[in-house]
Amino acid sequence: MDLRDLPSVDALALDLAEEFSAPRVLLNAVARNAIENARSSLRSGLPADPSGEAFRHMSSLDSARLRSVVNATGVLLHTNLGRAPLVAAPVPLYGNLEFDLRTGERGRRGGYLRELVAASVGAEAALVVNNNAGALLLALATIAGRDGRVAVSRGELIEIGGSFRLPDLMAASGAHLVEVGTTNRTREADFLDAPGTIEAVLKVHPSNYRVEGFTEEVPFARMPAIAAAIGAPLIADVGSGLLDADTPWIPGGPPAWLAGEPGVRQTLSQGADVVLFSGDKLLGGPQAGIAVGSRDVIERMARHPIARAVRINTPTIIDLTNTFESYAANRASSLPFWMMATAPSDEIERRTRAVVDASGVDGSIVDGRALPGAGSVPGLAIPTPVLRLEGAGDRAWTALAAHDPPVVATRRDGATIVNLRSVLPGDDAVVASALARI
Repeated sequence: MDLRDLPSVDALALDLAEEFSAPRVLLNAVARNAIENARSSLRSGLPADPSGEAFRHMSSLDSARLRSVVNATGVLLHTNLGRAPLVAAPVPLYGNLEFDLRTGERGRRGGYLRELVAASVGAEAALVVNNNAGALLLALATIAGRDGRVAVSRGELIEIGGSFRLPDLMAASGAHLVEVGTTNRTREADFLDAPGTIEAVLKVHPSNYRVEGFTEEVPFARMPAIAAAIGAPLIADVGSGLLDADTPWIPGGPPAWLAGEPGVRQTLSQGADVVLFSGDKLLGGPQAGIAVGSRDVIERMARHPIARAVRINTPTIIDLTNTFESYAANRASSLPFWMMATAPSDEIERRTRAVVDASGVDGSIVDGRALPGAGSVPGLAIPTPVLRLEGAGDRAWTALAAHDPPVVATRRDGATIVNLRSVLPGDDAVVASALARI
């Protein structure tokens, strides 16, 4: 190919349009970029394939376009698939987001939701923002303030997905980190002996990892007394958002895989000034950051300038309201996450056998496990029967992912694993249809 053989942007975009249903403006941009790259290569004496580059790029973009998928990985809160599964409520064209229907004057955004959240955990007040990192940033900036010193155990200086690090977020809030204890052992005396004036004490639940062996940490129950002795407020970040450690919505109480997970209600009742947690994960709602605690602290957070930057949007308010109303009405077991997490293993096995029979696929049902996921209860799993397609490897996984809608399974030791615990029963037919393609 030489410069005279390069296609026009319109011609290449038309070729792309035969395979991809993307807007013409995007097809034109991809075609133009591929042609420009080819022109540069040819001028440098290098080979060029503008059509191949354009199709590869457009294929990558098309696969990244947000769409519904069936999660057959067995990871219930799959970070890359959107975390907690939701039955999204319809969003009104117009709504009383910040409008008082009694007076016709401006109302408070999320006022009903804030009262509902507070009542659900026995807090004086509540505030909801876009995610838990935003809630922690806001709490640090409000309580510690610029140049305020915050005491944290070295064993809790977490990093989560996307290279988010607690020390970096604290620096962004303007507060100064005061590390106490060691990586594996922190005692009460380490907090009490922290040098200088401490404006806040932060306790973080390390929900995405475990430190085992020669370890010691101060439990949440002891932290309020330590903070009081120091004369500083306690910020308790419980992370995963287990609303109540007693799980009254689960018959028979909390399952074994929830052992040691702190509850929001219990942490608050033990005396924390503010408790932070996620709206998704173990709460089972949409991604959000929730702060509950004393009215003084929460209202100060709501008035801080950062609150505007991290405020919650309308669809999230609607979905989170539905989530908390489910807990309030003792219907939390009907939330998709809890339905999946608490489904009996024999029910999962029955559904898996039905999928095998309907698809005709050659596979075996073996003992496996499902994971809560998203950094919740690390190291603990839910026993679950799974479908193992031996020797299928990438071929079977790719065929499932190419189905419409895509079915996302896992690959392990040369086999493809299909786990129905993370699939709603209504999607079993989709899984069977996708398996029949293999």
